[in-house]
Amino acid sequence: MRTARFAGVGLATALVLAGCSNGGTTPTADATSAGAPASAGASASVGAADPAAVEALTKATSQLGTTSFKITATSGTGFKLAGAIDPAKGVGTAELKASGTNADLNLKTLLIEKDLYLQVPGFTKAGTWTHVDVARLPEGANVGLRPGEIDPVNTSNLLGSATDVHATGGNSYAGTLDLTKAAGLAGVSQVTVDNTQAQNVPFTAGLDEQGRLSVLTIQIPNAQPLEVLYTDYGVPVTAARPAASEITEAPDSLYQSLGS
Repeated sequence: MRTARFAGVGLATALVLAGCSNGGTTPTADATSAGAPASAGASASVGAADPAAVEALTKATSQLGTTSFKITATSGTGFKLAGAIDPAKGVGTAELKASGTNADLNLKTLLIEKDLYLQVPGFTKAGTWTHVDVARLPEGANVGLRPGEIDPVNTSNLLGSATDVHATGGNSYAGTLDLTKAAGLAGVSQVTVDNTQAQNVPFTAGLDEQGRLSVLTIQIPNAQPLEVLYTDYGVPVTAARPAASEITEAPDSLYQSLGS
């Protein structure tokens, strides 16, 4: 069995999602009107990739590294991550909400160039930010945003593992992902899948009228689907460095929690 851990959820996995049923219905948030496939849950067929479809998705995801955008990732009713990112300026904000049978978590992240700040219940005092030494983050730990990995879902890297990419009509595409290659790069909580399942995970994607990625849905084995919406391309992101009086350095216990 292989454990696929997706970036942006490391702390939530340790503190909350181990006891989270992640039940409820799959989110529907305007996906169809944004250019999503009519049936996001459809399995991708097996076959050779369509070069035109691959090119369209490659162009769409490349824009996530050059212009500002907002992202909303959901899985069932127990997980939601919302962020606003400007990769050109190296700034972004993100908020992760996760709920389980034993606890709820609301984690906020602020990235200003090379500095990463968190607001973590139990670690950060109200009205302040906890400054994290990125070099001390445990291997595989990610809290949504970090220097050099500003997209919480690492979409380009994830879709780089895609096979059998083909058009399904209009601006909609489908294919399969190999999560054994993408583990730790994008996604949702902690999902245990065997290698056969992980190498053939169906996904669908929709582009807007400008050819930009608008929705990505991944059918995670043994879990609720992960749906990611991409909106507000080019809209300025409001993110400012906290005042010195509002910053405390992360204690050792925080890094230990991130690595658990």
